[in-house]
Amino acid sequence: VQLQASGGGLVQPGGSLRLSCTASGSIYSISKMGWYRQAPGKQRELVATITSGHTTNYADSLNGRFTISSDIAKNTVYLQMNSLKPEDTAVYYCKINALGMGYWGQGTQVTVSS
Repeated sequence: VQLQASGGGLVQPGGSLRLSCTASGSIYSISKMGWYRQAPGKQRELVATITSGHTTNYADSLNGRFTISSDIAKNTVYLQMNSLKPEDTAVYYCKINALGMGYWGQGTQVTVSS
């Protein structure tokens, strides 16, 4: 199983980005998909998750700026990020849980700077 994340980049404060992550290979019965991030010198932290039943969970610090969605049929999870702030700068990782296993993507860099 391989996860390919894309959509990161450099954006000015207040801007938006949309991340995508698609799983390929033999992956079945996805139960949850999510995004995590790791800033320099900090631990990896939860950003948002979505279950196969479309129940979502977000980090409290986001204050409604990010939206997670998924297309289970395409093994793809998205993260719409609006009103980006410099403190959102980090490497963003996707994760997919299926049949008791967790699979991580390689990470995509998001830099928010003027």
